[in-house]
Amino acid sequence: MAEKEGAIVKKGHEEGLKMAITLLEEFELPTGLLPLENVIEVGFVRSTGYIWIQQKKKIEHSFKLISKLVSYDSDMKGYLEKKRIKKLKGVKAKELMLWPPVNEITLDDPPTGKIHFKSLAGITKTFPVEAFAAGQ
Repeated sequence: MAEKEGAIVKKGHEEGLKMAITLLEEFELPTGLLPLENVIEVGFVRSTGYIWIQQKKKIEHSFKLISKLVSYDSDMKGYLEKKRIKKLKGVKAKELMLWPPVNEITLDDPPTGKIHFKSLAGITKTFPVEAFAAGQ
């Protein structure tokens, strides 16, 4: 567990959710990107950007503005950078009948109002950032 060395860890739903939202804001990502439920633990290693999130069970969330169903595993992890999450594990977006894993999420810099989701298969989907605002 060397990747978790030196981590700030918050346990429980309220503390974990608060930390996740604070980190999304700090790295200039939409706060509705991770609609979490029943958070067990959120951890973050500032020196590497490594983040992990554990919730009681897998959830699915529908982003209404873009009619997109996204699955969030009970265990998610990745690396935060400004306007970007890379090496993401535990998030899948439904495409037709398939659920390809989302590997990277990037916002344009300078901002264009667009957010890009990349899968390991090399497929990139682009959506308006406002679709991932808190409460969407």
